[in-house]
Amino acid sequence: MADTPRLEVDHITCRFDGREVVRDVSFAVRPGEILCLLGPSGCGKSTSLRVIAGIERQSSGLVRADGAPLSDARMHLPPEARGVGLIFQDFALFPHLTVGQNVAFGLRGPRAAMAARVAELLERVDLGGYADKSPHMLSGGEQQRVALARALAPRPRIMLMDEPFSGLDNRLRDGIRDETLQLLKDEGTAVVLVTHEPEEAMRMADQIALMRDGKIVQKGAPYNIYNAPCDKAAAAFFSDINVILGTVQGALVDTPFGQFLAPGHADGTDVEIVFRPQHVKIDFDRGGRGPNPTPQDGTPARGVVERARFMGHESLVEFRMDFDGGILKATVPAVFLPKPGTPLWLTVRRDRCFVFAKKR
Repeated sequence: MADTPRLEVDHITCRFDGREVVRDVSFAVRPGEILCLLGPSGCGKSTSLRVIAGIERQSSGLVRADGAPLSDARMHLPPEARGVGLIFQDFALFPHLTVGQNVAFGLRGPRAAMAARVAELLERVDLGGYADKSPHMLSGGEQQRVALARALAPRPRIMLMDEPFSGLDNRLRDGIRDETLQLLKDEGTAVVLVTHEPEEAMRMADQIALMRDGKIVQKGAPYNIYNAPCDKAAAAFFSDINVILGTVQGALVDTPFGQFLAPGHADGTDVEIVFRPQHVKIDFDRGGRGPNPTPQDGTPARGVVERARFMGHESLVEFRMDFDGGILKATVPAVFLPKPGTPLWLTVRRDRCFVFAKKR
């Protein structure tokens, strides 16, 4: 069926020595779609990938490809029978084989057809004419592209990628990453990619599954998962955050920045109001007074500059706030470097704030 996902992971749990490393993980990936498993080290991302590949066997749950089971309670296809490609941080090219022989390693069939497929893929990764070179003669970026061509050669339905770009020089990474993923999309391959870098996930993924302690805590398109985090930890994983505390009364929270709406939180609930540095507005001190309050930005609160740094594409300014002595961060998309000790007034965009119940 046309709407059948290329890959389905259905309530996978994986235990090692009685400890749940992956807990009830489910997601689906369609042909040409890129899903990114994102989270800190040890959260279960790589184990999930190994279960899909067939390297590990889940304790419960099932894996399907194009609607057919790859692994469930009764059967477990070995990795070589799954039609799944693997690319890891270590490119693992065979040093005793040429580039062309590496790419052809997983192919079967007439020699002419195999040679044509190798030539086609080397051209697509901009390595035409490299077939007779040895892997040690190539740069890291070129080795990455050979590994990609080798993984794509058998036309896998599914491609699994575990931190595949983290070993590359920053100058090479963006270009090679974009070329790799476009090639996979062109082939109609369903991609599951593991990373611990939020910026990389935002750049690459059609869907992000944010993992923590073996579970998927939030799943969605990059825009949605960034702008509607499920909790404070999810917001903090994608960027620096500021947090102010308050207590709900009548669906409102009183703070030094004015009142915030807190729908869905019962009266008396202690909450954390979370906002990112780029959503803090800075205004000048006017003889001890700040700007007038507005419905959009609320009430200004005064802070004194602790330090300011230019970060290349924005300035980061840290303030010591008058109301509690705490530090609040603001970013400005330009060069803005006020001297330490300078008093300034800050306001917070109401439509860019998240209100979460404070965890005990």
